Amino acid sequence: MIGREALSGAFATIHAAFDELIECDCGALATREQLAMLKNYEKIRRRLPALEHPLINSLARQATPEELGGKLSHAIAEETLISRGQAAQRIKEARDLGPRRGLTGEPMDPTMPATAEAQRHGSLGTGQVAVIRRFYHQLPGWIDAETREQVEARLAKEGSQFRPEQLADLADTLADCLNPDGNYSDEDRARQRGLTLGNQQADGMSQLRGWLTPEARATLEAVLAKLAAPGMCNPDDEKPCVDASPSEEAIEGDARSASQRNHDALNAVLRGSLASGKLGQHNGLPASIIVTTTLAELEAAAGRGLTGGGTVLPMSDVIRLARHAHHYLAIFDKGKALALYHTKRLASPAQRIVLYAKDRGCSGPGCTTPGYYCEVHHVTDWAQCRATDVNNLTFACGPQHRLLRPGGWTTRKNARGDTEWLPPPHLDRGQPRINTFHHPEMLLHDGDDDEP
Repeated sequence: MIGREALSGAFATIHAAFDELIECDCGALATREQLAMLKNYEKIRRRLPALEHPLINSLARQATPEELGGKLSHAIAEETLISRGQAAQRIKEARDLGPRRGLTGEPMDPTMPATAEAQRHGSLGTGQVAVIRRFYHQLPGWIDAETREQVEARLAKEGSQFRPEQLADLADTLADCLNPDGNYSDEDRARQRGLTLGNQQADGMSQLRGWLTPEARATLEAVLAKLAAPGMCNPDDEKPCVDASPSEEAIEGDARSASQRNHDALNAVLRGSLASGKLGQHNGLPASIIVTTTLAELEAAAGRGLTGGGTVLPMSDVIRLARHAHHYLAIFDKGKALALYHTKRLASPAQRIVLYAKDRGCSGPGCTTPGYYCEVHHVTDWAQCRATDVNNLTFACGPQHRLLRPGGWTTRKNARGDTEWLPPPHLDRGQPRINTFHHPEMLLHDGDDDEP
């Protein structure tokens, strides 16, 4: 096993070699020589993940949430300044391609040994690895381990000679050979099901992608057959038809495409479900859309609002939603909420609404969880203050909330009313942290700026 000093020396050697390569002037090289250098660079890039995998697997096996300051993916993201999605993806790849240990500590080969070996030698790039992992995990459960190992080794061999798109065609052919009748079990389908709501783009739009089970598809088809028909649920109509049959005029005047009608039908179903009141409560409030905006923007009918889920809504959408909503008004003075106190331990609905406006999401350092999925936390513990003052409350998601325990993380409010999280002494020497993810405007303020 390599020692700490030898490991530090190896990293120093790598950094020194990189510094030397960066200073090289490639302009004097012939075209063929420059292409050869690119090939060498690509080989280095391909081998780098093999260094990470055993380290990530070791952390996943040994490190506790208290030591990491949260989930492993969150800790990796904070330490390396990559996104949490990227960190989670690296953890999954390490499970497949990194060396493992059994329950009793015995060494075990990677789940996909041939792919892991080719990656270690720089023969497979990220594109080829993604193709092989996707193929491997989509194989039906009834295919035996020996066959899985053989086809994985074949793809790893071919991947060293072909581009990802060529390898994907070969993987599809192999999948057809292994499962020509398309026999998949309920467990296979359940493993693949899922919907992912993408991030908002600059225009406010979001991409929805995923896989539906046969049952979910059949259900959606029945709903769309009714609500996505021409003339139904048309937002351009003064009074959209959502339950009866549309008039001939509504049908003839419907210029939407089929995909646009599908979108409007889904929106109508979701809006109707919220309006029905049958969804019950979520974290102490009726399931509803909670929007925060300023009085000035509302009066000017311009600007935007922010939902408890972190969605940015144009003011036109805020006003449209408000036509059918119950209204709440939260008043702030320099970032502090006024006149919302409570003698009970649990936060009142009004106090939770203020936190949607004030915190927007989890106040834990670097946490991206929006307010809809957060719990209310007493910054000064209830046992000490015996009161639930909104200025002593903050949002904390489940994983972050569980870190707040004696000897672990603690919280406090600073002079500006922001929640500071103080880690245990072994993490960053106990330096307080403030989460700016939900408040990027804070990063634009000067150090002596007192404006909230």
